[in-house]
Amino acid sequence: MAKKTYAARRSQLISTFGVGSLFPAENNSFMITSIDQWDRKHLKPVIEPRLARSLRVSELLLPPAGARGKIPVVRFPQMLVCPNCDRLGRVQQLQASYEDPKCGLCKSLAPLTPSRFVVACEDGHIDDFPYSYWVHGFTPTEDANHLLSLASEGRTSSLADMVVRCSCGKSRTMADAFNSIALREMKCQGNRPWLGWGYRERECGKPPKTVQRGASNVWFPVVRSAISIPPYSEFLAKVVTSKAAQLSQPQALEPSSAWVLEGVVQEFDGRFSVDELRAEIRRQFHGSEETELSEDQLREQEFLALMNGRKDSPDTDFVAEKVAVPADHKHWIKAARKITRLREVRALYGFSRLQPRGEDKPDAKLSPLSPDDNRQNWLPAIETLGEGLFVALDRPQVEAWAKTDFAASRENTLWVNARRAAKQRGLDPAPVSIVETLVHTLSHIIIDQLSLDAGYPASSIRERLYVGKDQVGVLLYTASSDSAGSLGGIAAQASPKRLGPALDEGLFRTSWCSADPVCIESRGSGTDARNLAACHCCVLVPETSCELFNSNLDRGSLFGVHGQIGLGFLEWAKLNPLGGSGGAAGKEPTAPDHVDIPESIRHSAWLTVFAESGPDLKELIPELVEVEVELGDWGADIGPDNQWQVDLLWPSSRVAVLVDRDDERDDWLAEQGWTTYHTKDFAPSDLADKLADMVY
Repeated sequence: MAKKTYAARRSQLISTFGVGSLFPAENNSFMITSIDQWDRKHLKPVIEPRLARSLRVSELLLPPAGARGKIPVVRFPQMLVCPNCDRLGRVQQLQASYEDPKCGLCKSLAPLTPSRFVVACEDGHIDDFPYSYWVHGFTPTEDANHLLSLASEGRTSSLADMVVRCSCGKSRTMADAFNSIALREMKCQGNRPWLGWGYRERECGKPPKTVQRGASNVWFPVVRSAISIPPYSEFLAKVVTSKAAQLSQPQALEPSSAWVLEGVVQEFDGRFSVDELRAEIRRQFHGSEETELSEDQLREQEFLALMNGRKDSPDTDFVAEKVAVPADHKHWIKAARKITRLREVRALYGFSRLQPRGEDKPDAKLSPLSPDDNRQNWLPAIETLGEGLFVALDRPQVEAWAKTDFAASRENTLWVNARRAAKQRGLDPAPVSIVETLVHTLSHIIIDQLSLDAGYPASSIRERLYVGKDQVGVLLYTASSDSAGSLGGIAAQASPKRLGPALDEGLFRTSWCSADPVCIESRGSGTDARNLAACHCCVLVPETSCELFNSNLDRGSLFGVHGQIGLGFLEWAKLNPLGGSGGAAGKEPTAPDHVDIPESIRHSAWLTVFAESGPDLKELIPELVEVEVELGDWGADIGPDNQWQVDLLWPSSRVAVLVDRDDERDDWLAEQGWTTYHTKDFAPSDLADKLADMVY
């Protein structure tokens, strides 16, 4: 029987169905193999030397599309189930063919279904679910006394109705299979089927975890991208890169090889001279450029190119026209650019399982795309064309705002949340920057507004954040492998007549949220409480648009919060305008009504609560900071109908601090198992000591 083929879009081989991922096809499930097994004759080069250097490879290659080439796969999971007789086993055990598996143990010849369950570990290994081990507590020898079946009882759709039975008489449901300690006695076998069954890491030893084969945490791609910028985006640079095998040789610059260079010039109809070609060869192959670029260096180069701008030219993939900043926003926007032509290259250089590689796990182990003994010097990549707009802020101005008491308190709250989440997972806390949070929130607001004004859905608009030592800005663009990414809708919004009203409307709409006051008063939301004032009603966007998985967001940093409205960046910038000096710019409000804030409070997460509290809590809070009691919930509503309010409480410890007495409320708290303290019953220092012992 001829081998079957299945179709996938080229971009999916980078983002969705890359090396090591599971590809569902009709009634089958396959795993994409390592790149050393791909047929290179069907792969076309993607020219982006900056990205290749940063990933330490010599080439980036475009995966095949359509019928021009095929990507090899292996069948995974190998455990199959017959929907007719419920037998569970591998192809050989079920007397089926590998190419078109049908059960050979029953008369129906029913097509076999891949197992719904697999196991994986944090080091990227993956294997079939150990059904024999699950039933017996050990792995018995395969014989007629241990034939497995998997059937549903049909009562409900829960895992408790999925029963694994053995011919020896033992059985067990799948109800507890997803428990984190279900397979703790079993060690990972280190299988890496995408590389080949001989590439097992035998010393893994980590406990595997059960996952469904179609779950999103089975495969997380690790992708790096770069924007093509001058001189790499120029036609001549691309010609030299495409002929690297010929022109990178030292003899190519010798006088005797002039005829070779003249041939290249003639091949491209004299669009450049021999001297220009020779200079580009020296720059690319014989210059003093570093052999490697970090992600930060890539972004720094792009930021400079965006700020410098680039006029339109038929021989470039990068056009950044300088446009005037809208008059009403000159006090906080440093520069704006209209990006009418843009090329982005995205390369896959690894993947992870169970947990994505992120800021909290920057050194997480990546699974390789090729085996160590056959390491490839290329990576799969795709190129996309698009357009967009760029907005830059002034780094000194933003840093000055970040040093205010208000900004420091918002950042400290995020730090507290990050440390708490990291402690629970036994990891180092993710880095927190209020500057990045500010720019990221602004980016999401503009994305949401562009989706209304430019005609693109929000999911097709991508962000690229530039937050570094001398840079603060955001590039918003649409990039697609077809013409849909270059219709000009976003670039058109960069003109001052359109950008100004768009910013006005977007900022006005998000200055309040339909979930307020819950949203604006939040002190931790989203994954690991990495957001403050941010929810699906205001600044969250589709995750295809966001670089940071919808984390590090806070509307409060832009607009301020209740009682501190004038301290958000936008209002603060009016008093401290870009390039301004003297007058109002010299007066930095630190808190509403000029509250005298102790130095210990200024850079703690308690600043907002202290500024808006009454006298009793103002005496207690400095003592709480002194003994390092973490910020609790402030002013929370409690009771069967949320009819009462509590001044301070720590839900995880079930401890509450009350200023005024209310017998009905206090009795209800006691009945619910809460420990309550009244501020009038203790000296502030004594109460702080008690809370330090009880709050965790």
